[in-house]
Amino acid sequence: MKPSLQLRLAPQLALTPQLQQSIRLLQLSTLELNQELEQVLAENPLLERLDDPLRDCLRIAPNGGLDGERGAAAEIATDPVGAAADTGGIGEIDAAMPAGTDWDDGWDGADASGTDWTGEGSPRGDGDERDYPQLHAAEQSLRDHLGRQLAGMQCTPRDRALVQTLIDALDDDGFLDSSLEEIATLLPAELAIEPQELSTALKLLQSFDPTGVGARDLRECLLLQLDRGEAAAGHEAEVVRAARAIVDEHLDALAAKDFAKLRRAIRCDDDTLRNAQALIRRLDPHPGAAFGGGQAGYVVPDVIVRRGRGGWVATLNPDAMPRLRINDLYAGILRKNRGANAGLSGQLQEARWLIKNVQQRFETILRVAQAIVERQRAFFSHGAVAMRPLVLREIADALGLHESTVSRVTSQKYMLTPFGVLELKYFFGSHVATDSGGSASSTAIRAVMKELFAAEDPAQPLSDGHVAELLGAQGFVVARRTVAKYRESLRIPPAAQRRSL
Repeated sequence: MKPSLQLRLAPQLALTPQLQQSIRLLQLSTLELNQELEQVLAENPLLERLDDPLRDCLRIAPNGGLDGERGAAAEIATDPVGAAADTGGIGEIDAAMPAGTDWDDGWDGADASGTDWTGEGSPRGDGDERDYPQLHAAEQSLRDHLGRQLAGMQCTPRDRALVQTLIDALDDDGFLDSSLEEIATLLPAELAIEPQELSTALKLLQSFDPTGVGARDLRECLLLQLDRGEAAAGHEAEVVRAARAIVDEHLDALAAKDFAKLRRAIRCDDDTLRNAQALIRRLDPHPGAAFGGGQAGYVVPDVIVRRGRGGWVATLNPDAMPRLRINDLYAGILRKNRGANAGLSGQLQEARWLIKNVQQRFETILRVAQAIVERQRAFFSHGAVAMRPLVLREIADALGLHESTVSRVTSQKYMLTPFGVLELKYFFGSHVATDSGGSASSTAIRAVMKELFAAEDPAQPLSDGHVAELLGAQGFVVARRTVAKYRESLRIPPAAQRRSL
């Protein structure tokens, strides 16, 4: 073979760095977007952020007191007059600065649709009328709670050290997941710890509050609570005896709702068994979970849906929108010395790209959210039972977007609705055929099933086949296995496990 040159024409898609950044920002959640921006802000001096992440927090003054004044960034964000005065005559480049915009074009931060991306028209920044949250005390951990009780006990230093060792071996639920033999092997050999000493230390630990702490399994945890007397107070002795027998030997039968087996095993009537079951339900299977659990994290919605004069309207949540602009000081330097610093010029272009891509991200989210609202208006008025079938392609064709773009927009983006904060993907679902030849959303079917299960007789719960028949009577063609799949997605146990006396 001889080497030769050949010319070929082939289409090729080239993704510019700006387009790659736009795609990456589009698929990020609000939390991931803020993390990305914090990293860019630390690396690029040309970019600055006006909104203060700590605007709702009290600050510690240099003298050790509480400082009610907010940071400089928040003051600039809430005082547009002062912000204009601090720029030194250089025009502010806010969060929608289009690439290629001239420095002196008089652009004021609003796009062609009238949307103000500067955020100064948002509800934030009400001056002195803002209510500051109270300072929260540090949460007490389970080990600290038990350690304080141990400090008040009269015992030898050796026993105190053994109980502290057992406390350190507890898990977050208050259970001792290691055997006493394993704990003994971890202690120094020169201490010559006897198994009886650890057993005595464990009994002392199990007398502490909360009741049930130090148990080695669920059975022992529930028995400790029954034996302490507080949980069993006010119940008849026969009910307590039945509850103790069930916990000691028949927990599996109770979990399976095999009441016939329980009646034969503990030899009691239905009323005693029903009261014993109610007593066991009031026991705490995780006695240590209430300590140091931490505060729950809340999802910040990207879009808020409100009812307007013309119907339901989607708007962007101003608290989820970062307020970005070009640093005026560096912008002034580059304006006076164009081309003098290539590094700063490159960072300026990167900052302008980022601001534009952030704006484009929120505009795309708003367009997709509004398209969803227009097609699911019945849901916002009547709830999940009125959800209609919707697929990504329908939204993509309506907005002129690619289906993968709509998928990125609806992933990890949330909408505040009259029925709570829901992910945008919640509004998409497969369709189920109806008797009339139409289709219904699988979300609506699950909502109807949830109502059926909530209204069922606990003594005779509905089976999957019976639920399929009830749905068929309402016009929904659903197979029994489909009902089982939807029931599992709702985290509803089978009929045998829902049965009660």
